[in-house]
Amino acid sequence: MRTAGQATWLRAGLLGVLLLAATVLAVTLDLPGVGEVRAMVDAAGPLGWIAMVLGLALVLLAPVPRSAVSVLVGVVAGLGAGFAVAFAAGLLAALAAFGISRLLGRSAATRLAGPRLARVDGLMARRGFAAVLAGRLLPMVPFAVLSYGAGLTGIRWAPYAAGTAVGLVPSTLLQVGIGASAGSLPDVATPLLLAVALAVTVAVAVWRRGRRAAA
Repeated sequence: MRTAGQATWLRAGLLGVLLLAATVLAVTLDLPGVGEVRAMVDAAGPLGWIAMVLGLALVLLAPVPRSAVSVLVGVVAGLGAGFAVAFAAGLLAALAAFGISRLLGRSAATRLAGPRLARVDGLMARRGFAAVLAGRLLPMVPFAVLSYGAGLTGIRWAPYAAGTAVGLVPSTLLQVGIGASAGSLPDVATPLLLAVALAVTVAVAVWRRGRRAAA
């Protein structure tokens, strides 16, 4: 009969296998070109867009650069539709990765980290939304690392989802706009500038709030 400790490490091992498999697939999988994707989406109609969101969400569960994926979506779908697809896929992937990590890795992380994780849990309980928002806005924080890492902490679903949703807006708009600008730079110049301004404004607000909390 399996003990609680054995079940904990079994779940943690399964999480490691899933991440390794996702990494291998991301490196070795031969993805279709832009023209092929456009043709498939056009042929499938509304279901094609849904399939595109789900497919991109699966891709983003692997440690791949979300920025590159969003730029490609902009090339394929343009600014408006591309933003909707990239944002929905990113949010879905972030929630899925968080749930997988919480289910399979949280108990093992608690056993390994002990009091150190308890301190992180306390911080995330008080500042979870701001911490996730800052992580989503900072380009040097990998998307998958934050998604899976947050699941190992005690942050609640609501602040995590809210921080992710708000934080994905400016970066997604900027990245999709870059891809869409490949064919129509004047049409996307204003949204790009708005995205940059929004990202700077939110980042400054989070930084000031962090300074006030530290004081």
